[in-house]
Amino acid sequence: MVFVRTTPPRPVDVTAVFPELASLARPAMRLHPRPGSPSVKESSVGGPLLWPAEEPWPHCESSHLHRDSGFRQSPAIVRHKRRMRARRHPDSGGSGLAPEEEAIKERSAARLAERLDASPPWPAECPVPMLPVAQLYLRDVPLLRPPGQADLLQVLWCPYDHDPEYKPATALFWRSAASVADVLVTPPQPYEANYPGYVPEPCLLAPEEITEYPNSLDLSPEMRLAVGDWSRWQAAGVGVDSSYADDPADFYDVHLADAPGWKAGGWPPWGRTDPYRRYCAVCDAQMVPLLTIGSFEWDGDEGRNWAPYEDQDAAYAAHYAGQDPSQPTAVEVGSADNLQLYVCPTSPEHPHTDLIQ
Repeated sequence: MVFVRTTPPRPVDVTAVFPELASLARPAMRLHPRPGSPSVKESSVGGPLLWPAEEPWPHCESSHLHRDSGFRQSPAIVRHKRRMRARRHPDSGGSGLAPEEEAIKERSAARLAERLDASPPWPAECPVPMLPVAQLYLRDVPLLRPPGQADLLQVLWCPYDHDPEYKPATALFWRSAASVADVLVTPPQPYEANYPGYVPEPCLLAPEEITEYPNSLDLSPEMRLAVGDWSRWQAAGVGVDSSYADDPADFYDVHLADAPGWKAGGWPPWGRTDPYRRYCAVCDAQMVPLLTIGSFEWDGDEGRNWAPYEDQDAAYAAHYAGQDPSQPTAVEVGSADNLQLYVCPTSPEHPHTDLIQ
């Protein structure tokens, strides 16, 4: 890794207040994606994959016409427009578009107009090439627990919404990096994306292991009552802000339980629904979180204390250079939610599942 990110200590040692939670601690690895130019030999979000040249690139075979968002732009145009916005931003130091960028913009607009005037069928009727979402090497993210001799996880998704939860369909691949001799240099690209938030910006990672505790919704009824008991917090003398007196469980969930953003392992970030157990379709084992794809690395004023030390200035400032420092990947799923990927603890090779939260 070429940079480091460090999560500040939690404002309260939760096990000092609730020793009963110590047995529920789980390791997680915050991935801390930050814009960069990753290679196929590096862990990344939205970067190139170490994909064997002889292996077919994954395509989504589903029909996508029924989910027409009205947004029709190729991944290349999505990323180009982001660069143009950043260049125009007053803090970027740029002075508008370079002549070659103006030419690209004009060509892109012309191609888009031609396509919109074209007759069906749309390319979405055909198998759609999937987009790289994440590539994680075991050396960087040792919590992965891959099958056999695999030391690399590759995650892709279809850039279209899918029923029943209006989310992109995902695909996981485990492989041994040493077994890849010839790398696919130019993988196929989808003709368009259903939504710009499904086009990740290339990011390098700075994985950091932390300890997480379950969301209050994952606690036993007795423990949930204890966490919501303001007198218990007062008796511990930990100095929790009195603004949380009416709902101390909210303080626990926001500041102490599970980290926001992209992470491997850990506890699920419930909120959109109550805890929803997932079971393996092959062996019926209860599935465990593999990867959380976060729309934001931290969220709002309260969530900023999860911002790493190295990003504190950016977290408490306005957007810089046209970019949100809490959304370096430009990924957004659901209504600024998380997409959780689950795997079978018995065999990671069993079919995975996913869930919007």
